[in-house]
Amino acid sequence: MRNADEDSLRQGRRAFLQNGTLLLATAAAGNQSFLFADDGKHPLRVGLVTDLHHADKPSAGTRHYRETLGKLAEAATQFEKDKVSFVVELGDLIDAADSVKTEQRYLQTINREFSAISKERHYVLGNHCVDTLTKAEFLDGVEQKQSYYSFDRGEFHFVVLDSCFRSDGEPYGRKNSKWNDANIPAAEMDWLRADLKATRKQTVVFAHQRLDVSNDHGVKNCPEVRRILEESGKVWAVFQGHSHQNDLKDIGGIHYCTLVAMVEGSGVDNNGYSVLEIAPAGTIRLTGFRKQKGYSASRVAVAGTR
Repeated sequence: MRNADEDSLRQGRRAFLQNGTLLLATAAAGNQSFLFADDGKHPLRVGLVTDLHHADKPSAGTRHYRETLGKLAEAATQFEKDKVSFVVELGDLIDAADSVKTEQRYLQTINREFSAISKERHYVLGNHCVDTLTKAEFLDGVEQKQSYYSFDRGEFHFVVLDSCFRSDGEPYGRKNSKWNDANIPAAEMDWLRADLKATRKQTVVFAHQRLDVSNDHGVKNCPEVRRILEESGKVWAVFQGHSHQNDLKDIGGIHYCTLVAMVEGSGVDNNGYSVLEIAPAGTIRLTGFRKQKGYSASRVAVAGTR
């Protein structure tokens, strides 16, 4: 059961976009000045990238695999300028390969650059990350112990989810899965429910496959996952990738923000990355760069990007 404070917080959520910056606010309804109040505390800044699909192979269609190294370098410069506390990649760091050796080479190359951005990094498993590799091999390659987990930074709680499981509960790996059969198994659902119950902090969730749609890009059991998030009364927003497009939905008072893929399009003008700012005052600010755009949706006014 949610208490009165949680219900008030949920009802007061608003989304705004100003000068290319998405504002997901938890200020009380009708008190929009609270969005821009300076309470003397610095926001927590997080660098976000998704769907790099790095691979040493020719471009295919709109995907330019070799160019993500240069695009990531541009993002790294911005993240350094903004002094982000940590960085998160939301899945598909690498593209699929025909052999384990080749896939590991892709991973070593891109992770050498990604790991240089920040001492603290978080990796969400994407379907391409564990197409040829097993989960253990990918995680060993990026020095991350678990595929789903949570952590606290300051006043905030963060959850990393793993939806790379088949409908029968088997984990992806070694060409055993289909990209559109993504699921969160019962054990992870139980863990998520317990994790959210245990924290008293406002929470942000990171995922790869989408939790806001029921098409091929969505997690098959996403309605059940969303129910857990909503019942906690603590989740502000979910940041996700997979469908390679900008999108924003508000479901049950939670903002589901889908970020654009870095691999799409040739040249730096087709890059896409963002900086997430979470302020103790109660606002979430997502600033997009290049193709990471604002959104035209309910309660959102659209302006340009940086």
